[in-house]
Amino acid sequence: MNEAGKIDQDLAFIDVSVIAMEAEIVLEHQDVLITDGRISKIAAHQSFSIEENVTRIDGKGKFLTPGLAELHAHIPVANENDELVKETLFLYLSNGITTIRGMLGDPYHLKLRKEVENGDVLGPRIYTSGPSLNGNTVQTVEEAVKKVTDQKNAGYDFLKLHPGLKRNVFDAIVETANKVGIKFAGHVSIDVGIQHALESGYWSIDHLDGYVEGLVPQSVNVNPNDNGFFGFNFTTIADQTKIDDLAQKTKAAGVWVVPTESLLERFTSAIPPGTLAQQGEMKYMNPGTIRDWVSRKEQFLMAKNYNQEMSVEFLKIRKQLIKSLHDHSAGLLLGSDAPQIFNVPGFSIQHEMGYMVEAGLSPFETLKMGTTNPAEFFEATHQFGKIKEGLAADLILLSENPLDDIGNMREIEGVMVRGKWLTKAFIKEQLDAIANKYSQ
Repeated sequence: MNEAGKIDQDLAFIDVSVIAMEAEIVLEHQDVLITDGRISKIAAHQSFSIEENVTRIDGKGKFLTPGLAELHAHIPVANENDELVKETLFLYLSNGITTIRGMLGDPYHLKLRKEVENGDVLGPRIYTSGPSLNGNTVQTVEEAVKKVTDQKNAGYDFLKLHPGLKRNVFDAIVETANKVGIKFAGHVSIDVGIQHALESGYWSIDHLDGYVEGLVPQSVNVNPNDNGFFGFNFTTIADQTKIDDLAQKTKAAGVWVVPTESLLERFTSAIPPGTLAQQGEMKYMNPGTIRDWVSRKEQFLMAKNYNQEMSVEFLKIRKQLIKSLHDHSAGLLLGSDAPQIFNVPGFSIQHEMGYMVEAGLSPFETLKMGTTNPAEFFEATHQFGKIKEGLAADLILLSENPLDDIGNMREIEGVMVRGKWLTKAFIKEQLDAIANKYSQ
């Protein structure tokens, strides 16, 4: 052990129930051997020998799942010290998130990505975007060509698009990205629109950005700039009969979607901000951050065009979109936009999974959004996403079956990230230390 509760040596889970994510089944009474950070053997309990020096974890009555991926994460940038960065990475790990996609990149994240990969920093596997490409940072075609090329050469995994891009600039980003071989993801600018975004081949569209706007009939002749927060202001004029058509077009375009429903539910619902601020996981955030979240939600709720009935309808439309995308086999991915508006890293994915089930997905289908789907998305099915011999040992041990109730994903007995085993006691100790820091 490097430190109490964190085991780096070879390890075996004994007599555990395995949810391998190959199919919607539980493989009972299995022994799973971890060697050199990888899953080296899975077989019936006591059907193979395990060397004496291998650490044994009692899995009887427990459930083993692959680690989860958070596809819309944010990672701080270290200035004089990296304490906040390490805290944030651990918050993800504490809830079984072993892969994250950082959605607001910085040169520092390229270094951090390597440090995590080498085991110098404890954290989930990192994919990172470059710095934001938006209406302020990229205003001309020439800037688009240069910045896309520079980010590709710097080694970022993809481009992050934010609002405000003019269509000709967006088209230059797309053309250059295709030319140099880098993907792009994120928001859909008003001048671009959801139809052109799908045709342009986004890697992923996040927040369902542009989808509610895409339901508004042209005959309404509305000003697109009046859309509000992810189309909230267009709730009453959205034509819900267009949902299936939009889902079909998403599937046909091969574009993945990261709903970040947790962000929209917790920000736009009528739940009082003070109630959200009192939730248990908020103790792991800086109190100043919580106050800012409370203030921002209060301002939203007091806006002249806000009413509770409209919020309920808006969130209903979003869930219908999610279910239709699923029903039409469009690619869906778990993501919550943490840390942002009452979304605490790690914990917010638990909320996100609950909202997916509310939208009509089964627990198994929801787990696919955080396991096998991300592996396919990253073209990394040979690395992670299932419990399968040869894959990285990214695992969650649970005391209850998540296929019975997705809420059981909270019942964590330990987390393994690339072969490092984090015990329940170690996770609690680290979380308590973070909470104590912010309670002073």
